[in-house]
Amino acid sequence: MSYRELIAELDREHAEALSDALLEVGALSVSVEDADADTPDEQPLFGEPGLTPEQSAWKHSRVVALLAEDADPAVLLAAASNEIGLAHAPTFSVRDVEEQDWVRLTQSQFDPIPIGERIWVVPSWHAAPDPDALILELDPGLAFGTGSHPTTRLCMEWLEQSVQTGQSVLDYGCGSGILAILAKKCGANPVFGIDIDPQAVESARQNSERNHAEVTYGLPADCPAGEFDIVVANILSNPLKLMASMLAAKVKPGGRIALSGILARQADEVAAVYARWIDIGVWREHEGWVCLAGIRRESL
Repeated sequence: MSYRELIAELDREHAEALSDALLEVGALSVSVEDADADTPDEQPLFGEPGLTPEQSAWKHSRVVALLAEDADPAVLLAAASNEIGLAHAPTFSVRDVEEQDWVRLTQSQFDPIPIGERIWVVPSWHAAPDPDALILELDPGLAFGTGSHPTTRLCMEWLEQSVQTGQSVLDYGCGSGILAILAKKCGANPVFGIDIDPQAVESARQNSERNHAEVTYGLPADCPAGEFDIVVANILSNPLKLMASMLAAKVKPGGRIALSGILARQADEVAAVYARWIDIGVWREHEGWVCLAGIRRESL
């Protein structure tokens, strides 16, 4: 079956409503993009946990609707525009979408990733390049953490060099579970992973089962009492600052902590917050991101 895409550009106020209306009148799928992407006017839309972005849509939006081959783009767009009360349908263009093996195409975009001295993150459809290496089988999914982002890579390199057999590890903000799984494969025991997103917790559990790594996961309310030899948190700078006292209290005296999700320009500010309890500094920088690492002093 062949498909076509309808592309229309319009203002922020109507983009989301038009997307919903297009789905109602027969579009197979709809996405909204920044029409100014890759130009000086590109507008980033993101926020950190607990913070709301100033805008929830792009000022100049592009609506892309996937249509079946026999659908009439002009008729569908007119019907959707009428549904949301637009006086005139926006101008649009149409492009053909070639039939493809979408699963195979998606898989081809994700190759095994080498990290550190002996780690490979390998999607399930690939063979491990080095069977004797430390292999983490992980597919791209809804939860953050496949080893491709600099912050994840930094934390993995730090864990590879830092974890000793039998040490306890807490991964706070575990996402896909990649750091907790790696800690377990490096010999840590016990290992706990905590995340605010129940879907991430479930994804992490499944990834641990696939990797035969015994890790206990849960939501913040499930975080075990007590202290750990190692605490790692790959989140973002604002949440890291807000949780500083809690995370520092989870580290044993003389234990170590690693923090990432921090831009290089934010490093001093985050380190200053933790310096009350931790002797901490930049461990390594990669592509503008840093990993802070330190040792907890004997008393808080």
